[in-house]
Amino acid sequence: MAAAADTSEASAAGIALAEANINWESYLFVSRLRLDKTRFHVIGAILFTAQQGALHPTAVVKTRMQVAEGGLAHMSGFAVFRRILRSDGIPGIFRGFGTAAVGALPGRVLALTSLEISKEMTFKYCEHFDLSEASQIAIANGIAGLMSSICSCSYFVPLDVICQRLMVQGLPGMATYRGPFDVINKVVRTEGIRGLYRGFGITMLTQSPASALWWSAYGGAQHAIWRSLGYGNDSQTKPSQSELVVVQATAGTIAGACSSIITTPVDTIKTRLQVMDNYGKGRPSVMKTTRLLLDEDGWRGFYRGFGPRFLNMSVWGTSMIVTYELISRSFFSKSIIYIFQSGRSTNFFLSYSEPAERLSVKSE
Repeated sequence: MAAAADTSEASAAGIALAEANINWESYLFVSRLRLDKTRFHVIGAILFTAQQGALHPTAVVKTRMQVAEGGLAHMSGFAVFRRILRSDGIPGIFRGFGTAAVGALPGRVLALTSLEISKEMTFKYCEHFDLSEASQIAIANGIAGLMSSICSCSYFVPLDVICQRLMVQGLPGMATYRGPFDVINKVVRTEGIRGLYRGFGITMLTQSPASALWWSAYGGAQHAIWRSLGYGNDSQTKPSQSELVVVQATAGTIAGACSSIITTPVDTIKTRLQVMDNYGKGRPSVMKTTRLLLDEDGWRGFYRGFGPRFLNMSVWGTSMIVTYELISRSFFSKSIIYIFQSGRSTNFFLSYSEPAERLSVKSE
């Protein structure tokens, strides 16, 4: 996925995390934390942009492998990386980064806000149902990712189209551009505004479930890890801050790996649909793109660029969670107070509400 696509997944899949999933006490304490959102977004933008920059070369390599014809499509990701360095130097592996980084800032705020609100509401709603702890976690995380993805999709698809076209310019059959505004000008002049929304349908149909998949895998993995470490219903000890970060990072890596395995074929089709113009007569479509890929490379073509995409999403999952932890623990006006609940459902959960207040709820 291109840089913008990676950013949209990162935004939709999450800049908000449940702290843990453990049963502790026979009562519930809910701590509502006041967040300085201006500072949060500013510092978050800096850290997440740095993270995006570190992973951008993998997105460039993946995108070129998905679109290229001939041998480049089947070279190893590392070989493609070295080839780009030899031909274009450092600027080559960072093509489209400036546009993706600047363009993602408002989209990230949109995704974060919708994610936080929907996650808090869904988690509270799920507590009223007779669901297992793991099911509550998976549902709350999944719906939050789904809603965030829907809210941000209309913003990120045009950004995705622009960034990916900048990434693949120079490949045989690909147009060249002087910059992002030249991409917009040429696409709109040729196809109108709808040209910037190529792949919007497949993105709407697949990105939200993919985001829900990431969050469900993350929640389920985190739950399983805590259980394996001995933090269960009868545990009287609380995890340390370092344990929280390590477990969340590991769960993020697992979630990224699972997501990349399942979603790479759709991502390959979407990427080719958004940047390739040599379809002959008629407007490009998902079916035309799929048929061309099958004719060109058979079924293995759907996993073009799998290696760098796998690396990108796995490392992104880990670094995203660690980065978020650094931000959240630095900018809450009060120390994080855990939410404890007896029975089947307990979570360390961040509630970004009004001034801190403590609620006591009797256990059933």
